[in-house]
Amino acid sequence: MWTRKELKERAKAVLRNIYWKAFWISIVIVLAGGGSSGSGGGQGGSNNRDSINLITPDIANSNILPNIPFIISTAIGIGLFIIALRVFLGYPLEVGGRRYFVQSAEYNDNKGCFRFAFDGQNYKGIIPTMLLRAAQNFLWYLLLIIPGIVKAYAYRMVPYILADNPNIGAKKAIKLSNKMTEGHKFDIFVLDLSFIGWYFLGALALGVGILFVMPYENATNAELYLVLRKNALEYNYCSDEDLLLNHRTQDENKNLDEGLLE
Repeated sequence: MWTRKELKERAKAVLRNIYWKAFWISIVIVLAGGGSSGSGGGQGGSNNRDSINLITPDIANSNILPNIPFIISTAIGIGLFIIALRVFLGYPLEVGGRRYFVQSAEYNDNKGCFRFAFDGQNYKGIIPTMLLRAAQNFLWYLLLIIPGIVKAYAYRMVPYILADNPNIGAKKAIKLSNKMTEGHKFDIFVLDLSFIGWYFLGALALGVGILFVMPYENATNAELYLVLRKNALEYNYCSDEDLLLNHRTQDENKNLDEGLLE
């Protein structure tokens, strides 16, 4: 079992030596689309019939209507371009960023994590797995909002699993993430809520302060993954070979043990 306090204390210990690099890695993760964010908006309109009558002729007589197909096709093109950026650039950047925090949490060499994600074979494994994860989560959101949120937590460990082994396979990574988070989803949700106060304080500083909280949250989530991974290995949900952990050296294990004891 894990507690929020333990995870956060370990995260703070890791960040003492790497905070500024972790800060920039967190910025990359957010730009790649891997951050947890929400947005809201509203639309206003007038029910005044006279106003509508005044506006409608202007639209009909303008050059907007002939250009509507162009506007729609341009919007679709921009949308597809953004999706392509997220898939082919954002996914490996996110996995590379998660690998950085996991490697740091294990007190291992955290250099070259983005290069690792863009390595030919690793890249080919990351893209379809992350794409399947997104597609399945999207379908759950189409069903209902609550099931979509639940499944988002169930699939949450997929980028971290890929950070260990990008070629584990899409279905296996998603299944393993489901098993890892089984019985922990509500606790993870509460863990997320525990950062709201920090983000609120960050928002008061013209919003810039939010950026300085992200390394703390990312480091804590990496610690969470290590705990859930350990549980998965103990319950035989996966093996060392599945996550390519069998190549870890004795020195790396010693460094991890020392780090957890700090």
